[in-house]
Amino acid sequence: MAGKTKTVYTCTNCGAQFPRWNGQCRECGAWNTLEEEVFVRDAGGQPVLDAPAGEYTPAVRIDQIEEEKLFGERTKTGIGELDRALGGGIVRGSVALISGEPGIGKSTLLLQICRSMPDLKVLYVSGEESQLQIKMRAKRLSALTENIYLQCETDVDGVMAEIHKVKPDLLIIDSVQTVKDASVNSAPGSVSQVKASAAKLIGITKRTGFSTILVGHVNKDGVIAGPKLLEHMVDVVLYFEGERTQSSRILRAIKNRYGSTNEIGLFEMTDTGLEEVPDPSRRMMEDSPVGVPGSCPVCLMEGTRPILTEVQALVARSPFPNPKRLSSGVDLNRMTMMLAVLEKRLGVRFFDKDVYMNVVGGLRLDETAADLGICAACLSCALETRLPPHFIAIGEVGLSGECRTVSDSDLRVNEAARLGFDTILLPKRAAERVKKIPDGVKIIPVRGVFDLMRTLKEFGNDQSGTDQ
Repeated sequence: MAGKTKTVYTCTNCGAQFPRWNGQCRECGAWNTLEEEVFVRDAGGQPVLDAPAGEYTPAVRIDQIEEEKLFGERTKTGIGELDRALGGGIVRGSVALISGEPGIGKSTLLLQICRSMPDLKVLYVSGEESQLQIKMRAKRLSALTENIYLQCETDVDGVMAEIHKVKPDLLIIDSVQTVKDASVNSAPGSVSQVKASAAKLIGITKRTGFSTILVGHVNKDGVIAGPKLLEHMVDVVLYFEGERTQSSRILRAIKNRYGSTNEIGLFEMTDTGLEEVPDPSRRMMEDSPVGVPGSCPVCLMEGTRPILTEVQALVARSPFPNPKRLSSGVDLNRMTMMLAVLEKRLGVRFFDKDVYMNVVGGLRLDETAADLGICAACLSCALETRLPPHFIAIGEVGLSGECRTVSDSDLRVNEAARLGFDTILLPKRAAERVKKIPDGVKIIPVRGVFDLMRTLKEFGNDQSGTDQ
């Protein structure tokens, strides 16, 4: 279809479009995020849509839609932690986007999915590696099965032709930034290329009814590279988190049209691939030190799963005019706010001390229920007070020093009791809502940081008397 071309510049961060290139996006303020896009318009000025004739979905009366088609059919992947993050399994006709740092284990997870689903025909499309490289990894992971069809191709039309030929149950694209559409006049990985290629792949997925998993790169800020529109186009967005120097991996659901977005899956990278961690709380606490000031366990809720981890704080006199504040796994602003509350309400001096904080296991404490544990760890180290061996603190701390209630008190208490914790600090209102206290467990209600300070001093007096 003949027409005129028009060039616009699209921000890869917010999606805003401008007629001219600028160093900074005027909408979101990001720098160097504008990329060129070329559109073809007809005589009336409307964009030309290159949709193949006949490839469309007819309209159906809503009361005639079958419930199976409405809700989708889930297929278990055979990997429990992945199924948890997906909300129960892969939904037929859905498109999932998995993103993560290079070397985090995305390709390893994809081959393990192929291995654990031997009854499904899989078309694995790679635009980054050769067939020999993928076969060597599959051999190491024991994933050399007859159900995997491997194609090393970057042209989206070639991929779609192979889809019609193979007729797969599951399509894997590694990665979507390497796939290009010949009808789009721009480089692979650009905004227009990613949108056009993803639109074709998503369209054939919805029309045919198989499932698709797309792999996405991340930029230096840790977000998915390319247009933000890509996350809106797919049904599920999963982030693969973790440090390449550590073995722990976290698969977190950011978007899920078929399930909860609060669930996570935990894995450990080994020589034979990714292994599931079915009991993350025990794993996080297995090497926890006993009787060391500055260490306090906390309990987080990741979806419907309570997870115990340990907060470690180190408070030391600073030789510098401006003391250091460093944190790993805890938001630095949140930690600074908790230190200000303790200094203002309790009079404990932190302004002349360096404070370092770490969360064991690579988890990130985004939930405010960890505030009480952060305060307990900082006070314990600053006052040189050892916490009891089986002690845990759960609660949110406000700017006035008050301790606010938390959700799912029963789940947190039962998880702590399962791992042997017999002394649990809870906000007063949350403690009153606990329906049944497990045998041998003592719950100490806390109204604020004043009660926390008094409780820590009582622990210190008991320990000093025991030591004598």
